[in-house]
Amino acid sequence: MELEDQWWKGQLAADIYQALRYKELKLPSYKGQSPQLNLRRYFADLIAITSNRFRLCPAARHLAVYLLDLFMDRYDVTVQQLHMVSLSCLLLASKFEEREDRVPKLETLNSLGSMSSMNLVLTKQGLLHMELLLLETFSWNLYLPTAAHFIDYYLSIAVLDGDLHDGWPMASLEKTKSYMAKYADYFLEVSLQDHIFLCFVPSLVAAACVAASRLILHLSPSWAPRLQRLTGYAWENLMPCVEKLLIAHDSDVKEASKQKCQQQQQGQTVLHSSGQPATVTQYLQLPSMQYPQKAPQAGLAANHRSVSYVSHSTSSLQGPSGPQHCDTQAIATSLDPKPGISNRAYPVSMHYSYSAPCFDR
Repeated sequence: MELEDQWWKGQLAADIYQALRYKELKLPSYKGQSPQLNLRRYFADLIAITSNRFRLCPAARHLAVYLLDLFMDRYDVTVQQLHMVSLSCLLLASKFEEREDRVPKLETLNSLGSMSSMNLVLTKQGLLHMELLLLETFSWNLYLPTAAHFIDYYLSIAVLDGDLHDGWPMASLEKTKSYMAKYADYFLEVSLQDHIFLCFVPSLVAAACVAASRLILHLSPSWAPRLQRLTGYAWENLMPCVEKLLIAHDSDVKEASKQKCQQQQQGQTVLHSSGQPATVTQYLQLPSMQYPQKAPQAGLAANHRSVSYVSHSTSSLQGPSGPQHCDTQAIATSLDPKPGISNRAYPVSMHYSYSAPCFDR
């Protein structure tokens, strides 16, 4: 299932896609009941930073975070143990999604700056014990589709010649495709940062990433009939997920603009970013809004939280509670299933109208 094989371009693309759609219907349920849910963001970033250090494919990164989510949802795990669990999830995911020569080695993991800053040393026996516990938890089944497994299939027709930009023909199809791929990758990483996106099936999240990218780039129609036919999702199906993605984007842009202003006040040299951040309401209600057809700026990538791992070294990641030591022997004996905890609702109740045509399923 390695994405470098580019299965979405082959003759079996439709069959593989249908197999993924069928498999996602049988994904384990997620309840969001971990007592350490407030630490999820930190450990998701740890996985993202480490995967970026080893240049792992997006599918490996997303699968690792999904394994971590499922494991935390089932067991009460201490902070010390979560470091070992997170890295073990990444190792398992990379073994499943990557070539053998790309799988991180124990010695290289221990040499990372993030490991020394947390006073954490991994052992071969400890990793083997944790990987075995994870495999037994998931019944030895790692065939778990994520949004990263669908996104390239959707991107193959995300931008075509007939699309319009601000009501006019596109100046460059290839550049627009490049911008689309970068924004889709950005939104894909945004979906990793909050467990609320687990309430949507992976194929819908991937489709919402494409739809949000088309809105940002102001391509029309915002959700073309061909995309509805390929994904099986109408605009109204995607709306709740797209809304959450755009809210996160709006927050990231505002935060980046705030930090840029602070840097300018301090007399520091910063990269130029154009325009004022638009609100989610503007994205969804004002089809005629002029939005610059640009890929995410480097200055933004260094500031927004969702892809901060791209521009930060592994030594910049600090543990939530100082140096940690992982007692791997105690993990298998101390992890007990938790009693039921009520689901957490996402605090977004806004509703937006959209004037572009919506297509029924």
